[in-house]
Amino acid sequence: MKLSAITIYPIKSTKGISLKSASVAPRGLEHDRRWMLIDQQNQFITARAFPQLLQVEVSISNRQLQLKAPEMAAQHLPIHPAEENEIEMIIWRDACKALTVNQEINQWFSRYLGVPCRLVYLPDSSHRPVDAHFGAPGDEVSLADGFPLLVISESSLEDLNRRASEPLVMRRFRPNLEISGSGAYEEDQWHRVTIGNVEFEAVKPCSRCIITTIDPETGVKSHNGEPLRTLSSYRKTDDKVFFGMNLIPRSSGLIYLDDPVVPLL
Repeated sequence: MKLSAITIYPIKSTKGISLKSASVAPRGLEHDRRWMLIDQQNQFITARAFPQLLQVEVSISNRQLQLKAPEMAAQHLPIHPAEENEIEMIIWRDACKALTVNQEINQWFSRYLGVPCRLVYLPDSSHRPVDAHFGAPGDEVSLADGFPLLVISESSLEDLNRRASEPLVMRRFRPNLEISGSGAYEEDQWHRVTIGNVEFEAVKPCSRCIITTIDPETGVKSHNGEPLRTLSSYRKTDDKVFFGMNLIPRSSGLIYLDDPVVPLL
């Protein structure tokens, strides 16, 4: 098995960035999901309610985030905001400290989404624990839904596509890591795994939401409920549909495309 793709999503719910290598830290891949939009009540905003977020392109250059969106002028912001303007924001059931960016960026996103919103950044000084039912004391996550990384094997997607009524691309499922050379759903059986020189713990299969039903290129929701309709026929447990595996890093370091992937007993 090999690592066939690496993707980060700097701003939650926006397009990913494909990488040839990435630095792994306790919270996951460097720059992954460290920014997020919030509403006027400081509650998090995602593509579940605003699918057009999936069409926002993000790139990193010269220590800045570059932003593009349909019918919007390009925008940019520092990759690390100034350590000021701290607020408390809510993501799921977690309240944590975040930094506001600047009013120009807020206006840009507010115009694009058609609602008042703000972009915030999760600094290293802000702590968001992983669900204690699955992580160890001290485990933390960035602004991902629940865990530092998500991995899916190419063969799992191929199996799904053999069953689904329409072709599906991996981008719908927003993994950080893709694996080639494994059997379908082999990642379900992992407990620990090394990728290159970095070790991860596989802690929980990923339960999937309506974001997977939105075409990431157009922002249009599937008319027939795919892929959740097909996944529900054979990947459903306790009213939840699972596809992919959540990982927590157990060491740090660099990972590279084509790194060997080795499950540990």
